[in-house]
Amino acid sequence: MSHTFRDLLKKVGSGTHTSKDLTRSETAQATRMMLLEEATPAQIGAFMIAHRIKRPTPTEVAGILDAYDELGPKLKPFAPPSPYPVTVLGIPYDGRSRTAPIAPLVALMLAVAGVPVILHGGETMPTKYGIPLIEIWQGLGWDFTRLNLAQVETVFAQTYLGFVYLPTLFPTAHNLVPYRDQIGKRPPAATAELVWSPYAGNVMMVAGYVHPPTEDRFREVCALRGIDNYTLVKGLEGSCDIPRDRTAIIAIHRPGDTEFERLKLHPRDYGFEGVEVPFESSEAYLELLQGAIANQDSEFRQAAIWNGGFYLWRCGVCPDLTAGFEQAEMLLSRGKVAAKVKEIQEAIGRC
Repeated sequence: MSHTFRDLLKKVGSGTHTSKDLTRSETAQATRMMLLEEATPAQIGAFMIAHRIKRPTPTEVAGILDAYDELGPKLKPFAPPSPYPVTVLGIPYDGRSRTAPIAPLVALMLAVAGVPVILHGGETMPTKYGIPLIEIWQGLGWDFTRLNLAQVETVFAQTYLGFVYLPTLFPTAHNLVPYRDQIGKRPPAATAELVWSPYAGNVMMVAGYVHPPTEDRFREVCALRGIDNYTLVKGLEGSCDIPRDRTAIIAIHRPGDTEFERLKLHPRDYGFEGVEVPFESSEAYLELLQGAIANQDSEFRQAAIWNGGFYLWRCGVCPDLTAGFEQAEMLLSRGKVAAKVKEIQEAIGRC
């Protein structure tokens, strides 16, 4: 048993009136001890649920990320430099179970347009047990599970799309997955993962959330971590997918800005209002995804153009939203996204 960890556990787990927030360095120490399994299983489970109940402060989330930076993988800075920011799409690791994920198609559009994109995740994960990114990639014929970090860097440099697969590249974090199943709740690390960057350079961070206080927390975390380029989306199931059945609420901060910009996008103003495409099964979803890549008309394709157009504008590829939507439609209709799928498949095959 770790007496040091026990003291940290006592601080966060002493109850409503006597528990205390951890400092950034204390949180980093506690996270490091959990990742390295220096704490016992009982201590790790107790800390996760106690910290969840207390609710992590922005300072504590920053501490979790400090430990992730110390122990986790980092892709090398992109070379030669892209004219667009390296964009990290933070997607909940426990996947989607109600609505069809759009971000995989958005990532492809950005990569085609020359925007370097990084995503990260693992296998099917508690507490939602939704479809994970790795299953989507495998449905496209991409096997990231067998790649080491150097090979992922090679694919990233060649195709502009990188994926950090936790079981292979960050096994210490992956080893904590059973605790999520056993406590039945997302631990605070699940919040930190949404704004974690496995890249050794400046990025444009994109993260989704469900509850408005999470946006405030993310903005404070970004300030503490020196991230001045970010996009926070009240997205579908906590993802960075922009909804079509309601007004999209988005926070944008650009380098050099003193304040963030609040953007409210009304899909009806651009002809994209509609119902969200349901997630029915992995097989049905992959059929939808393949159909959109092949430019088959569908509600899912419309959702992809709506989202892709926004992110093409946000990353600086297009001067305005209307041009972004036109570009997204063109990338699908001219087969450029389909060609990128094949390019990534071939790049992985060469590794």
